[in-house]
Amino acid sequence: MLLVNIEIVRQITNITYKYETIISGVAFLSKYILIASMDIEPEKEDLFNEVYDTEHIPAILKVPGVIGVERLKSQNMKMNFGGQVQDMDISNEPTYTAIYEIEGPEVLITSKWGKAVETGRWPNEVRPYTSNRQFALRKVMD
Repeated sequence: MLLVNIEIVRQITNITYKYETIISGVAFLSKYILIASMDIEPEKEDLFNEVYDTEHIPAILKVPGVIGVERLKSQNMKMNFGGQVQDMDISNEPTYTAIYEIEGPEVLITSKWGKAVETGRWPNEVRPYTSNRQFALRKVMD
């Protein structure tokens, strides 16, 4: 799992990670996070989730330098700020996000990464039906 309680990891594995970063009790095991977000056409949503979980992620997890991945789905929300509870507009936000924990930016330009993202049904049966695709690389702050 991408975000873990490091004390539990230590208890289970008895390992101290070289790039361990603790942020409010949440541990990132590396210094870089790739965020990939997108929408999918409604009639392809089941296929999208099946392929993402059973083909796309397993292929990417085999790439050297990829540590973990976590998938997320956007949710409507309210937030209290400025003294008022307000509905937050997420209408332009992509529905699905995957957060990949990677050892560094160089992972993304390797031939193994390039091959992994073209594996299985993803390139021909899923990717053409995605939209609002957004990618961001983030460095965990010290």
